[in-house]
Amino acid sequence: MRSDRLHLLVKKSYNIAVVGATGAVGAELLDVLERRAFPVERLRVLASARSAGKTMRFHDEEIEVQELREDSFAGADLAFFSAGGDISRKFAPIAAGAGAVVIDNSSTFRMNPDVPLVIPEINGADAREHRGIIANPNCTTAVSLMALFPLHVAFGVRRIFASSYQAVSGTGSRAIAELKQQVAQAESNSPAAPEVYPHPIAFNVLPHVDGFLDTGYTKEEMKIENEGRRIMHLPDFRASVTCVRVPVYRAHSVAISAEFDRPVSLEEAYEVLRNAPGLDTVDDPAANRYPMPIAAAGRDNCQVGRLRRDCAFDNGLAFWVSGDQLLKGAALNAVQIAELL
Repeated sequence: MRSDRLHLLVKKSYNIAVVGATGAVGAELLDVLERRAFPVERLRVLASARSAGKTMRFHDEEIEVQELREDSFAGADLAFFSAGGDISRKFAPIAAGAGAVVIDNSSTFRMNPDVPLVIPEINGADAREHRGIIANPNCTTAVSLMALFPLHVAFGVRRIFASSYQAVSGTGSRAIAELKQQVAQAESNSPAAPEVYPHPIAFNVLPHVDGFLDTGYTKEEMKIENEGRRIMHLPDFRASVTCVRVPVYRAHSVAISAEFDRPVSLEEAYEVLRNAPGLDTVDDPAANRYPMPIAAAGRDNCQVGRLRRDCAFDNGLAFWVSGDQLLKGAALNAVQIAELL
């Protein structure tokens, strides 16, 4: 870590910039900073020119949104970015050059070997190696690894097969509005007019999240393998994933079948997961208790359940994870990284 970043360890409060503050993740960031009582000295909320002049509430104070400019980071200690890859690519190095530590929620820097990719409960120590920018993982990766990593520590994961069930809020506020509109249109027997997605999302599922690659997988589907290798320090980790967008407003779910180096007993797996930080075990099928997005939404912890020995693997375990992708998959994880610093 560069010596000029050490001030983050000793200051009592910090000057914070939030880029993309008016978006779904940006608004969630402000809420997480407030309710976790992060020591904020001065807050600067930044967005595009069309949002400049609006106000956002923080600690009962109305803060005016400023247009993002190259000089927006003067005096900032920390800069949270949640405005998309193009904005991060241009402005994150500028913010870091101005002396801020950048915590970026886009995919721009995740595979850059000079940029730590961090989930604090898993590889928080990696944050110490930053050179001004730290990357937040993909939301589905974060939710999945919260349950997979403690099992890996105990049993040694080799590979997984997984399917995701991803809420529309992972796409942003326009997708939330589109689902609401299409539900209303369906009730009035009006034809749905998709704009955010290529097909209607209301009462439908789309096996299509992010752009397609030549392999037939999407970019989103490869993130669990590629990012998982970096976060878990496991270069041989393999993941075959199908990502599906579902008509849920908030919180992603993932069905995972994992193969391990060592035999897995259910008793040991339950013990591991019950003691894992940031994770709640919800698993009582007889009482209809299992993780669901409606229960995980708005909660910091992810939920894991439906544990069973995988009948397709000798050393296999199948399980189901739900987690709020705006929190552990984005804003909460970013603030936890800041808390580490």
